[in-house]
Formats: sequence, structure tokens, C-alpha cells
Amino acid sequence: MKKFKKIVLAGGSGYLGQVLAKHYGDLANEVIILARRKQKGTGNIMYISWDGKTVGDWCEHLSNADLLINLCGKNVNCRYTQKNQTAIIESRVTPTLLLNRVIEKIENPPRVWINVTSATIYRHAEDQPQNEIDGEIGYGFSIDVCKQWEESFFRISTPKTRKVALRMGIVFGRADGAFPRLLNLVKIGLGGRQGDGEQYVSWIHEQDAALSTQWILENESISGIVNCTAPNAIKNTELMKTIRTTYGISLGLPCPTWMLTFGAWLIGTETELILKSRWVYPKVLEESGFKFQYPTIGVATRDLLSLRK
Repeated sequence: MKKFKKIVLAGGSGYLGQVLAKHYGDLANEVIILARRKQKGTGNIMYISWDGKTVGDWCEHLSNADLLINLCGKNVNCRYTQKNQTAIIESRVTPTLLLNRVIEKIENPPRVWINVTSATIYRHAEDQPQNEIDGEIGYGFSIDVCKQWEESFFRISTPKTRKVALRMGIVFGRADGAFPRLLNLVKIGLGGRQGDGEQYVSWIHEQDAALSTQWILENESISGIVNCTAPNAIKNTELMKTIRTTYGISLGLPCPTWMLTFGAWLIGTETELILKSRWVYPKVLEESGFKFQYPTIGVATRDLLSLRK
């Protein structure tokens, strides 16, 4: 007998959505992925079409769900033009408000709703870690996005549905996300520090990201804001050194700030994604008893490289 009846992943066709679908595929009777493009499911994983903007037949699939995880949002790996800024905000706020309206009206809404937001909401921090209780909110476009995102999530009260805004760090996994890109830099000899290398990276192994959502589902005392990062953030210099050492390459050329600025312009992204110091601590998860399988970057890197060599 499966542990859960139904898990719904809104916007779950991307990398993290697939990690979560695989995780819950073994635990739930059915996993429903709400996606803009209908795809063929496998086993107990089913794709349902929605546009993230309008009410439709997809609404019925929220009824009696154990957990809804909302992953919607345009990739921020782009230039912050006015057009892209508008798209980034709307792609997060619009589906969140829509889900709020639907959940408010249905008779048996999901027991728990996790809205995956971003740990980048905190200020640039090199002096101390930022937690959910007394962490300081930063400023700038990325932070404004997070603030509007979370405001739209908590705007409507849903007494039958417990809500958690999961401030996710950089997810490290084998198949996609940041880690394979950093590994590629190491492979071509560019695996040195980026900028001055003093900026902190708050990361989390993909399996801990999935397990943390299950932990939240099963622990009714957790609600509100939750940081989802490994407990041990690491400076960029040490991160790159750990990946190099684990992979077996001793040297890596550094990438100074001016080069990053030019490269970001060339490939159509922003240097903030690399140079901002994100030192975030998961106080709520730690104090609630959650046990990280991969608490340090050394353990995580060895695992992520185990199937590559």
C-alpha cells in the first residue's frame, strides 16, 4: 500500500519537477503533473494540461490531494530587460494567485501546499547566515520578484490547506541544474574561483530537496517560511576546489569579475546569479529534526560524481 494518495506538481515538467515526480512515484498512488504541454506519462505519473492562467478541467485533480507543490516560474537565467522582468514576475504570481482562487473554492483542497520560491530573497551576506526568523531581506529586482511571489501566495487564507513558502537554494543534481555546468567548467580547465571567490553559495542536493518536501508534508507543525538549503553553505573558491579535487583535476583557471561581466552579456544572463553571496541557513528544517543526507559539499559532490566516472 502506498504512503500517499495523490501528489500534484504544478509546472512540474522541468528539472526539479522530474526529481520530485520520481521521488513521489514510489510513494503515492498517483502523481499529477500540471504542464502547459500535454506529455505521455509513465506508470502512475500523469500529465494534465493547464495554462497557469485560467480555470479548467485541471482543477478537479486538486481535490483530495495530499500535497500540491507549485514550481511555476520563467527561468531567471536571462538578461533582465523590461520584457523579461515582466515575464519573470507574471510567470510566478499569476499561477500562484490562480491556485489560491481554486483552492479557496473546492470542497476538499490539498492538505498541504508548498510554493517553491527562492533563497535569493535575502541580502548579499558574507558576515553571517540568514535564517527564516531574523534573516534580512535584500534589495533589487530578484528580491522584488520573491517578495511579490510570496505576497501573492499568502494573500488568501486557506484554512483547509497548510501553506509553506519553500525558499530553495541552488539545487545540485546529476542530470541538470547548476552542478553539471560547474563540472563542465572544471573539465575544460576553467574551474577556478569566480569573481573574488568570497561569495557564499547556498546549495542543496536534489535528494534532500525532495525529502524536505516530504518532511514538511508529514510534519503538521511546519508552516509559513522555510529555507531549503544544506546547513553548510560554502564559499565559491572552496566549492570549485572541491569539485576539481573530487573529479581529479588539480588546477582551474579563475574567472575575474570583468570576464564574468563580458561572458554574461555574451550568453544573455546576469552576473548577479554568480556573484551574489547567498549565505542561507535552514533553521526551521534543522530545529524540526530533518536529517540531511548530504549536509556538506564534499559528501554531495562525491555522490553526484559517482555515476559519472
